[in-house]
Amino acid sequence: MALPPVFLTTPFAHRGLHGPGVPENSLAAAQAAMDAGYGIELDIQPARDGTPMVFHDYDLARLTGAPGLVTDFAPDALAARRLLGTDNPIPTLRQFLDLVAGRVPLLVEIKDQDMSLGPNVGLLHKAVAAALQGYDGPVAVMSFNPHVVAGFHKLAPEIPVGLTTCGYAEQDWPGLPEETRSHLAGINDFNETGACFVSHDKTDLANPRLDALKAQGVPILCWTIRSAGEEALARRVADNITFEGYRAAF
Repeated sequence: MALPPVFLTTPFAHRGLHGPGVPENSLAAAQAAMDAGYGIELDIQPARDGTPMVFHDYDLARLTGAPGLVTDFAPDALAARRLLGTDNPIPTLRQFLDLVAGRVPLLVEIKDQDMSLGPNVGLLHKAVAAALQGYDGPVAVMSFNPHVVAGFHKLAPEIPVGLTTCGYAEQDWPGLPEETRSHLAGINDFNETGACFVSHDKTDLANPRLDALKAQGVPILCWTIRSAGEEALARRVADNITFEGYRAAF
């Protein structure tokens, strides 16, 4: 499945258009992005029963002020948490989809559950595929873990999938063996996963593998841009961007 053109023309607000009083990955951030006409990048972690929750971190502390792993709590308990001292709860993916309702494109990142980007991915990709079944709107799914991308693609081949990628520097990924980091940095799983795009780290846009993919017509997205200057540089390589902290250009 090819990436629809809207994913190349509409900048994506990183975790929604968040800011003071509007927490990341909240329904308020989604609404703000829609009001501004931006697409939305969002992250998925599983609740204890596997329900896909829109949340970036594995631990709740940074965003809710209380420690604990997302996977240790039921959806109702997570919904009772409030984000960054506001009245915004942690939403489910279903609530997010119901709010957006196809009005802007969604770029959904499934967070790695193997903790080493390996094959033990659990069931989250299946729950996301089930939630997206019948969704009437532009949506694409991505993950750092190639096994997640491949597994999701088998379940929902009608939804475009991509790899979230970077240079895998040792200081950023200290738990990964050098062989694994080198393999992933080379984006060597692209064809096997069924991916049709990559979303690549802005600091590694000189990666020669991107040139090869771009020459094949593969869309190159880029994360996470935080200024107009960074955007101008990134767009020399990237077809589109995920951004935060400023208003991206259309």
